[in-house]
Amino acid sequence: MPELEGGRVYNTSFVFDPDGRLAARHRKAHLFDIDVEGGQRFFESETLSAGDEPTVFNTRFGRFGVCVCFDIRFPEFIRSMRADFIFVPAAFNMTTGPLHWELLFRARAVDEQAFTFGCAPARNEKSSYVSYANSIAVSPWGRVIGSAGTGETILTVEAERSEALAVRRQIPTGR
Repeated sequence: MPELEGGRVYNTSFVFDPDGRLAARHRKAHLFDIDVEGGQRFFESETLSAGDEPTVFNTRFGRFGVCVCFDIRFPEFIRSMRADFIFVPAAFNMTTGPLHWELLFRARAVDEQAFTFGCAPARNEKSSYVSYANSIAVSPWGRVIGSAGTGETILTVEAERSEALAVRRQIPTGR
């Protein structure tokens, strides 16, 4: 949900706790400026302002990280979170989505030995921007444990911090 501040618009994701209180707010740090030959041309920096830091917070389930869309492409940014669970609201397009969506979420899960969750809008072919959709959940082993496809649905998976800790014990990467 974008927010307006001083005439500038930001790509922002809000997280609320079970009591409805604001737990965290992440401003997208990496704006989507691409020009793919024969594909998409898109420059968020023409109208949006970027955030400048990762968003993490502790819960009784573990350390949660939140970023927005294009942020998932920056491994050093994700690494700085040191999170057990990484949530990424995103709307990849039909050029990059089929090639990179699953690959990026699996790569970040393995890199960070964390669960990654890509939360995407359902595909609407009539929209001016067509989302690749395919919300995804990936385990710290890099296994896809849930995928929503292109239509509207609710995706439910089980994710325990103990699995991330077990992976880190078995494959120590200095994380």
